[in-house]
Amino acid sequence: MKKRAQIGIEYMIIIGFVTFAVLSVLALAFVYSSQIKDRIRLNQVGNFATQLVNSAESVFFSGEPSKATIRLYLPEGVENISIDSNYLIVTTHTSSGENKQSFKSRVPIQGTISSGEGIKKLSLEAKEDYVLVS
Repeated sequence: MKKRAQIGIEYMIIIGFVTFAVLSVLALAFVYSSQIKDRIRLNQVGNFATQLVNSAESVFFSGEPSKATIRLYLPEGVENISIDSNYLIVTTHTSSGENKQSFKSRVPIQGTISSGEGIKKLSLEAKEDYVLVS
């Protein structure tokens, strides 16, 4: 009778350790996966802004009547996109809080961009002193 009780207790201890180890691994995987998702999202936002700024500079340096239409992907989690003269400011929600990124342009940019997720079809038009984004 004593032998069975000892085996039962040892079995419960082993199951407890295995459960603890599995839960620890799952918690670490969850933390690292959210960090990787945030990194991917911020890289996508960086690609979006860099391509927009490069296209705006190209249109501006081509001269006033030039226009271009570009398609860029904007990931989920982008809360706000604001254009402030020579800067494109993107506010993104991440698992660690709010992240603001600023992208400098060599030319003045004006216009508005919606912050919804998906592929954006943006029209860039060179004006005399700036590039209009719509």
